[in-house]
Amino acid sequence: MLVMETKKRALGRGLEQLFNTENLDLDSFEKTVYENTSSSDIIQLDINELRPNPYQPRKVFEENALKELADSIKEHGIFQPILAKKSIKGYHIIAGERRVRAAKLAGLDKVPAIIKDFTDEQMMEIGLLENLQRENLSVIEEAEAYQSMLTGLHLTQEQLALKVGKSRSHITNILGLLRLPNDVKKMIVDNEISMGHARVLSKLEDSKKQVELAKKIVDTTMTVRQLEEISQNEELKKKVQIKKPTKKINPEFQYVENLLRDKLDTKIKVKDKKIEISFTNVADLNRILEVLNVKE
Repeated sequence: MLVMETKKRALGRGLEQLFNTENLDLDSFEKTVYENTSSSDIIQLDINELRPNPYQPRKVFEENALKELADSIKEHGIFQPILAKKSIKGYHIIAGERRVRAAKLAGLDKVPAIIKDFTDEQMMEIGLLENLQRENLSVIEEAEAYQSMLTGLHLTQEQLALKVGKSRSHITNILGLLRLPNDVKKMIVDNEISMGHARVLSKLEDSKKQVELAKKIVDTTMTVRQLEEISQNEELKKKVQIKKPTKKINPEFQYVENLLRDKLDTKIKVKDKKIEISFTNVADLNRILEVLNVKE
């Protein structure tokens, strides 16, 4: 049995106004559309007429989570309709593909739906946000989703950061991982190397060095700090002696170094009333300037 509220108010503001918010939270967005939709405008759609959002890059859904949702649907029904758009043949699921898949597992042949005339850009934005906000993505999948939003929605990194509720530096650092060779990306997805290691590797220009160091990280107990020290050496040889740094740290400014290191993802030194920011090459310098929002 499907349980829904019967009293709904007409949608008092257009979709454009909802989409124009800086930080679009998909749960709040769906709830707002649902609460402002008349019960007479919520229809029952045949599951076989529904097709995935063409801009939804997620093709694999976690089976155990779907089964849990299916069990809940069997017991309580579907409380919130999916969002859909009429297509040439049937309907496209704009938001709620997991609910549809779980409904199939639960043995339902129809699901409640709100039909809206979404634009292609809106379909893309919801499809990508559904990934970012509702799925457990790897950092590489997250980076690919950000890149798709930048190019598909014509956003700047600053606009994207506001849209997804992340810091500008987080967006910049995550996107930097896309420059890594495929072998290294796979190590990240397989959790063989950490995000901290990956960020350091992404600053190197030589892809062979990136792969070589990634393999060393997997084979040894190299720390992120040791990797940072090694990555400074432009004349890196095939075999690298890994030694823990023995530098003396002024405890008075340690917190400043830590804050800046976390923000800029690079080696920081505070001494003699100066702040030294290390970079490995021009590409890394440009990345740091972008994090600092320094423009020509």
